[in-house]
Order: sequence, then C-alpha cells, then structure tokens
Amino acid sequence: MTDSEIKSESFLEAINSMLATGEIPGLIPKDEKDIFCLESKNVYMKEMGKGYEPNLLELWIYFINRVKDCLHMILAFSPVGTKFRDRSQKFPSLFSQCSIDWFLPWPEDALVAVSHKFLNDFKMDASKSVREELEKHMGKCHDLVTEVCEIYFQRMRRHVYVTPKSYLSFIDLYKDVYTKKYSGIDIEETNIVNGLSKLKEAAQGVEELKVDLKKEEIKLKEASDVTDKLLKELEVENRKAKEKADECGIVAENCKNQKTEIMAEKD
Repeated sequence: MTDSEIKSESFLEAINSMLATGEIPGLIPKDEKDIFCLESKNVYMKEMGKGYEPNLLELWIYFINRVKDCLHMILAFSPVGTKFRDRSQKFPSLFSQCSIDWFLPWPEDALVAVSHKFLNDFKMDASKSVREELEKHMGKCHDLVTEVCEIYFQRMRRHVYVTPKSYLSFIDLYKDVYTKKYSGIDIEETNIVNGLSKLKEAAQGVEELKVDLKKEEIKLKEASDVTDKLLKELEVENRKAKEKADECGIVAENCKNQKTEIMAEKD
C-alpha cells in the first residue's frame, strides 16, 4: 500500500491493529470466530499431536498466530512532509512491527540500468550506440537535478525532492513526447514527399512541354519560311503588276490623246 492509496487515516488504524495483534477489533463476529477455530482444529491437532483436545481460546490464538506468520504487508511511505512523523506517533506498530527499508538516492549506474529496462522495448529510430548514450544521459540528468535541488536548499532553504518515481515519470514523459514528435515528423515527411513528387511530376511535364515546344518551333519556322517565300513572290508579282499598270496608263494616255485629236478632226 502506498501513500496515494490511503484515502483516510482510519485505514492505518486497522493496519496498526492487524500488525499489533493479528486481528482487527470488531471485524469478525463471534459465530464466525468459532467457525474459524473449528476449521483450524485439524491443522492444530496435526502439529500438536493426537490425544489433546484444545479449547476455542487456544484454537483462536493458534489461528491468529498463523495469520501473523502467513499474512505479509508492504507499505510504501514517503518521508517527505509531516505525515510520516505523525503516523509514527499515532500508529507505532507500523514501524515497530515492520522491517524498514530506506530507499536512498540511486547511483548513476542504477539509473542507467532502469532507463535501459524501460527503453529497451521502446521502438525508436536510433542505432544501438545512440540508445546507450541516451540511457546514460537520462541517468546523468537525474543526478544533475538532485545536485541542483541541494543547491536550491542551501540558497533558498526550501526542499525540493526528486525521487526514483520522478525518474520513472521522466522516462515516461520522454517516451510520450518522442512518440508525439515522431508521429508529427512522419506526417511532415509524408507531406514533403508528396510535395516533392508533385514537383517532380511538374518538372517532367515541363520537359515534355519543352519537347513539344521545340517541335512547334520547327513547324513555325517552316511556316514562316513558306510565308516569307510567298511574300517575296507576291512582291515580284506586285512589281510586275505595277509595271503592267504603268504600261496600261501610258496606253490609256495615248488613247486619250488620240481621242482628243480625232474629236478635233471630226469637228
């Protein structure tokens, strides 16, 4: 049981009674106690030997002792704050009847081993050497934060605790951020690849248009040459027509003069 699972301090009162006496007062009615005693009688007789008839009190004490031997509790409390001290005063069995393991700050090798365990099966786009450096970096970061917390206490006289749970939260946060960022990069990569593909298709289309344009330029040049040739022929014909027109003008002028003479002679 951890601190977060203790919703009410009455939980600890029940646990304190269980650790001290092996039972919680008022939890088991008397008729059920008798049933427990009778059910444990056979086991008691095997251990004590035949020919001895125990009373209910002895069987109940035997049952409670078996509960103490077989029932184990693990309590995970944080020493941060005043709750730890207050609980030691209110519920002494939590400390006198338990073996206390103090979890001291982890060494850097242990931190690296923990990061390796949690990142070993995590899918990453990285080589083995990069993974190893990342695991070492995480352990180093946790140590640096611990050192900064000590400096902060010396300067500001305020405690900031960094626990192994904080380190696990740090690893989980890294995995979550990595997954989101990597997915975002995948989307950007897809968009860029699609864009480059469209640009490549456009470039191919431009090259095809250039080929078609060259063909059209050749046709246009041929048509232009034909047009120039026709214009030159038309210019020659125009010149000839002009000469004919000039000749016709001279003939018409002669005819007009002759007409004038004829008219004069007629008069």
